[in-house]
Amino acid sequence: MKGLVLAGGAGTRLRPLTATSAKQLVPIANKPILFYGLEDLAQAGIADVGMIVGDTAPEVEEAVGDGSRFGLKVTYIHQSEPLGLAHCVLIARDYLGDDDFVMYLGDNLLRHGVSRFVASFEEERRVASVKGERGPSAQILLARVPDPQRFGVAELGEAGEVVRLVEKPVEPPSDLALVGVYLFDASIHEAVASIRPSARGELEITDAIQWLIDHGHRVKSQVVEGYWKDLGEREALLEGNRLVLEDLQPRNDGIVDANSRIEGRVVIEAGARILNSVVRGPAIIGERTIVEDSYIGPFTSIYHDCEIVRSEIDYSVIMARTKIVDAGRVVESLIGKDVTIGRHDGRPRALRLMVGDNSRVDLV
Repeated sequence: MKGLVLAGGAGTRLRPLTATSAKQLVPIANKPILFYGLEDLAQAGIADVGMIVGDTAPEVEEAVGDGSRFGLKVTYIHQSEPLGLAHCVLIARDYLGDDDFVMYLGDNLLRHGVSRFVASFEEERRVASVKGERGPSAQILLARVPDPQRFGVAELGEAGEVVRLVEKPVEPPSDLALVGVYLFDASIHEAVASIRPSARGELEITDAIQWLIDHGHRVKSQVVEGYWKDLGEREALLEGNRLVLEDLQPRNDGIVDANSRIEGRVVIEAGARILNSVVRGPAIIGERTIVEDSYIGPFTSIYHDCEIVRSEIDYSVIMARTKIVDAGRVVESLIGKDVTIGRHDGRPRALRLMVGDNSRVDLV
């Protein structure tokens, strides 16, 4: 079985962060989102992965390399523009051949990975083959959500089989949303070649799976246990960071001076220095980051080479090489790379902002 990881797309819901960077490389607990999915595939025994990349291909390829650090062999497949999930399968046809594969959206996060789902799909197809029967052509993962109108939704039959998929329905047939992980056999290639673009001009994977159902293929489903997050928005990303930090194991590879306090589960990475400060976990402080005369509160991730001075940070994600000085209290924030936030004592007193397109600034 192969893997197909989707690491393209425009990331419009996370702009302006994604105006210059790949959304899949935004860090969760100081690890790019994409890396969690790659680790999940490796743990499931998958060695060969095709990765769909778009405009941010150079950054993604630099971060992932040849995949060997994850125990994978990664082949990059370039998509000229984001034309839908089914289009990704279409352009990966030569790479995938007739192999079964897992399609994993690179901005999704599953607590328990995909090993159980991969094993179940492979075993059911193996048993069917031995019996001379037709096994499932696809398996979708589902999660119960309070707002199914925002997702692709599955309708199940009495025996639990998938009978219908609806994309962002006004009146959802269930509360079972499609998770961004799918398992397919080679029949999906005929399906994606047979469907037409949706009203938004994309080849929808829900339409391709519905084609399989309508043409007599069996599509099975499994409900995900533990958390699942589509990390395409600020609030979801902060919540995903919180969920990962809940499982944090404390470690100190840096320096904490005698005037500082570390409370709860905190990771201090190599070269980081905590000076006259309080860090209350769960929290993670990245390599070579300096925290001085400051308070770092629960569910905060500060990436590498940052500087936090005379400030309070709580329930936030701070990306690499950012400097925050005399900023007062910063909460529920997602702050990008190479940002400087500080206070100026000159007159007149005023806010001085340089804010990109599609940004959000809350003043309290």
